[in-house]
Amino acid sequence: MSRSDVTPDPAGRTSADGPGRADRAASGRAGAAGPAGASGAAGPRAPFAERAAGRLAAGALRVFLVLAALFWLLPTLGLLLSSFLSPTDLNKGGWWQVLTAPSRLTADNYERLMANDTITGSLLNTFAIAVPATLLVLVLGAFAGYAFAWLEFPGRDWLFLLVVGLLVVPVQVALIPVSELFGSIGLFETTAGVVLFHTAFGLPFAVFLLRNFFAEIPRELLEAARLDGAGELRLFARVVLPLGGPAIASLGIFQFLWVWNDMLVALVFADSASPPVTVALQQQVRQFGNNIDVLAPGAFLSMVIPLVVFFAFQRQFVSGVMAGAIK
Repeated sequence: MSRSDVTPDPAGRTSADGPGRADRAASGRAGAAGPAGASGAAGPRAPFAERAAGRLAAGALRVFLVLAALFWLLPTLGLLLSSFLSPTDLNKGGWWQVLTAPSRLTADNYERLMANDTITGSLLNTFAIAVPATLLVLVLGAFAGYAFAWLEFPGRDWLFLLVVGLLVVPVQVALIPVSELFGSIGLFETTAGVVLFHTAFGLPFAVFLLRNFFAEIPRELLEAARLDGAGELRLFARVVLPLGGPAIASLGIFQFLWVWNDMLVALVFADSASPPVTVALQQQVRQFGNNIDVLAPGAFLSMVIPLVVFFAFQRQFVSGVMAGAIK
């Protein structure tokens, strides 16, 4: 190799392969810069397209959900508007006439409803049935759920299987035998009989739900409370109940809605002189077929009260439903 084959580089070092290596390095740098530049130019466009597609999909989903919600609430809206129309206007057309003639809305129907002692008394009777039936199921179900989850006693597993088996027993099967039993002990056609029936048929689900929820409580937490001197009752009241609040609230909402909206059990066991609101509205249909000015506001009022209860405990309901889903 001659001296002329050795070329110095800008740093003062010599290169044995001469300009070829420098050219290859330069071309390599240019090749590396080429794709980078291309990707840098195309980079912002790809994320922008993805974000636009995501926003479009999210917007379409929101529109679909809003339309589905409006379609689902359409009967409720129709009932609400019908409750503010006079019987004459209702006979002329449907509730949608309010959209073109809102001046036809009137509160006379609700005034007549408040003057109807049968409907107003039935609302109080429904409260007298739904509130005790809900509280009894919550209290007895919580005690039984804790016992099945953390207390050792003979036959615990077999008793729990019996409780689970009671979940599949339909209400219709028990109507005749329970009617005979209530008739023999003087509870037939009484508010107490309706409360006891709803409590008995609500307890299996309550015990099953709360037992499974209480069983997820860490054993170490309960053992620590016992080491601190807490008895079973204090442990149940101070540790288990606060942790089981979401499940108990969810159960309370379900039980209240079931009892409030029930008509079959109330129609069989309730006193005909003081019926709940579902039976009272059914009697209005039977006696006064065209009494829509009482039926529409009465039905809407009976539907609003459970909705108020649901939205008042909505946060606890969602927490109870999602309990155990996220660890």
